[in-house]
Amino acid sequence: MSEQIAQREESMQEVMPSFDFLLEGKRDGNPLLAEHRAWLKSIKRERPLPQKHYRVAVYIRYFNQTRYRDYLSAHKKQFLDTLALCPNWEFVGFYVDEGGTAPNMESAPEWSRLLQDCYEGKADLVITQKASNISKKLSELAFCARLLASLPKPVGIYFVSEDIYTLASYYCEDLHDPFFLPSPDWKILPDDEPRRELLHD
Repeated sequence: MSEQIAQREESMQEVMPSFDFLLEGKRDGNPLLAEHRAWLKSIKRERPLPQKHYRVAVYIRYFNQTRYRDYLSAHKKQFLDTLALCPNWEFVGFYVDEGGTAPNMESAPEWSRLLQDCYEGKADLVITQKASNISKKLSELAFCARLLASLPKPVGIYFVSEDIYTLASYYCEDLHDPFFLPSPDWKILPDDEPRRELLHD
């Protein structure tokens, strides 16, 4: 009997807490996303597990157009309440960029700060509502996921709406594809380079 209880407790620890509050009233008509979700249902999915220690950063793309007065505060509280269900997870902070549309990377200062903190080892799991919070360009999104996965201590991103965890084993081949990574002969331009702004066109 005690063995069954221990097994039940162990299996409960393997279930990631639900972030369903992010999905209320939201529908996505993207056929590729629907196809990916159907594929995820057909396999054993991998998510960040509560028994593993993570330093968790939450990234929010906030658009101040809502019927709730204190929406951002309430949203943060929902995240904190959910993360509290995982005592092994250490919350390191919220990173909030404002804007109603998906950003370009250069227009998201808090995302840039979060990337820097990941590089400095301050976070190893990023949770955000959806992929388009980070960038409207798939190439930028893939680039960030690959860079974070290639760190000495890999950092994963969990996209709640898409139910995608970038460090899941079935994404490993894509993450290690060097296509989006800088080649060894790339050089960083100095800050005073007069034509540097052309890189963002």
